Amino acid sequence: MELKQFFTYLLVMAGSTYLIRAIPFALMKKKIQNTFVRSFLHYIPYTVLTAMTFPAALYATNNLWAAAAGLLVAVLVAVRGKSLTVVAACACVSVLIVELLLMQLGQ
Repeated sequence: MELKQFFTYLLVMAGSTYLIRAIPFALMKKKIQNTFVRSFLHYIPYTVLTAMTFPAALYATNNLWAAAAGLLVAVLVAVRGKSLTVVAACACVSVLIVELLLMQLGQ
């Protein structure tokens, strides 16, 4: 790739990512009063994070059953109100146990 082409791509990407962040700030002059719009905007970061994390959690291991077990344990521990470190540790241990059990069973 030529240097000129690289910088053209870089400028297009920088411009497009900047614009999708800057346009809402430029258009919104006052605070949003509509409760539906406010609640919708409140949940967008959680929705995006879930959409990015969920598929990665299922394909993080070579075995779908171990990944599903880890995800299930992580959700259960998180619902109980434990910290992120405890949730991650429990999920990792459950994946390890399931993978070891599946190796013993010959799968």
